[in-house]
Amino acid sequence: MKRNNFLVSMLQMTGLAPRFTPYTLSFTRRRRVMLQESPLAGYQYHRAASIWPFLQVGEQLHLKREPSNPHDPYAIAVWFKNEHLGYIPRRENRTLARLLDQGELLETTIVRLLEEENPWRKIRFRVEWLHQ
Repeated sequence: MKRNNFLVSMLQMTGLAPRFTPYTLSFTRRRRVMLQESPLAGYQYHRAASIWPFLQVGEQLHLKREPSNPHDPYAIAVWFKNEHLGYIPRRENRTLARLLDQGELLETTIVRLLEEENPWRKIRFRVEWLHQ
């Protein structure tokens, strides 16, 4: 595979490059729609405290739905790499859960880190919907 074809195919898989068809050339652009900013719930119960030194503002986080969670059917876990940090707060997760269940692409980024005793104030993140 030629280098350019490889790069285009890799970018297409992430939704960042134009999609080519044999007869037409069309560009797919995604709009970013900011859905919410939230504190991290459950900081003290998961791995957030142990990986605190590795977190930085601007870092990408990953969301994973947990529809079989016994405490909340709309639960969404927040992960940094392979470490479970906590959850999206229960009072703020229904819309995001529905979007994730529909296969929508959501991007989550750390927007604030504070050295606080209150675990609800330590990590704040933003969730954006990458919408076509």
